Amino acid sequence: MVDYYEVLGVTRSATADDIKRSYRKLARQLHPDVNGGDKDAENRFKLVTEAYDTLSDPEKRRQYDLYGSSQGPGGDPFGGGGNPFQPNFSDIFQTVFGQGFGGQEAPGPRRGEDMETTVNLTFEEAVFGCQKEISLRMPTTCPTCGGSGARAGTSPSVCSQCQGSGSVKRVTQSFLGRMVTTMTCDVCHGEGRVITDHCPDCRGEGRKTLERHFTIEVPPGADNGLVLRLTGKGAAAPHGGQPGSLYVHVNVAQSDRFERQGNDLWMELPVSYVQAALGAQIDFQSLDGAETIEVSPGTQPGATIRLKGKGVPVLSGRGRGRGDLVVSVDVQMPKELGEEEEGLLRQLAQLRGDQVLDHHDHTIFSKIKSAFKP
Repeated sequence: MVDYYEVLGVTRSATADDIKRSYRKLARQLHPDVNGGDKDAENRFKLVTEAYDTLSDPEKRRQYDLYGSSQGPGGDPFGGGGNPFQPNFSDIFQTVFGQGFGGQEAPGPRRGEDMETTVNLTFEEAVFGCQKEISLRMPTTCPTCGGSGARAGTSPSVCSQCQGSGSVKRVTQSFLGRMVTTMTCDVCHGEGRVITDHCPDCRGEGRKTLERHFTIEVPPGADNGLVLRLTGKGAAAPHGGQPGSLYVHVNVAQSDRFERQGNDLWMELPVSYVQAALGAQIDFQSLDGAETIEVSPGTQPGATIRLKGKGVPVLSGRGRGRGDLVVSVDVQMPKELGEEEEGLLRQLAQLRGDQVLDHHDHTIFSKIKSAFKP
């Protein structure tokens, strides 16, 4: 008796996925379409399909494991009374592989290729959005034949072999059942039509490589690495098929004033040590224009002030509103002091009881640092 587990090259503890995976591998190797009518390969193909039909069905497998047959005690799958469990090879093969050997694509012209390009933006363009002009060379619908691939005044004709379906069926009969295989038509290559008089400009392909120009909309809040997909703006398909998509990769330049963290913007605001100590209202430029910020008395270096809604717009489709602008206070210490300024600072140090250097051998920076030592 034939050992179905041995036929499929699996153990008796093999899972359903193991059995299916092994069958797919063997069926592809032994299929008659691959082996050019080799009878030995055809017989082995029938055997592995028979083994799969039994072992892939839980009840048939249980009967086989108990009695060595999918029909139970005394059963004979090859007996003279016929086999009610005889597999239909066509049904099994289509269940495992889909329609046709390896799957059959829909008939008609194939889709055009997807294209890629990069657009460079300034920091401000990315934050607020913009329109950008881009151009690139790509396969484009032939202007002479309009994409048909046929010479002007003519048109493609329906394929006589597949009658426009793009595929042909091959039927073979065996003692184990009928086997139907669907294959791409080798005359029209799956398109369902043929061109007898080709367009002289595109040589029958229906497209030419030309320079194309686009105006793209960059949404507010775009960030470095964003990819915009423009459906139908990719390469034209041969013979008038569906065009591909154009993928635009966004490259954003850095700002010399702002750092982006998500939807928030961070910036440093220079403040004198006197303004930090006494407080002040300071004018500065944000991305939105002129702003005035209030620095509280006693503000320490590195303190932050948050301005709500002055950051980056939330990218369209992902929410609403804007992030914040976070201002980090950068307290500026003077590198040089006039005589009067130094005198006033020494008076302040004496009033506060701060010890400072009283000789002039050190740099003025060291004196100021000592005066403000806690």
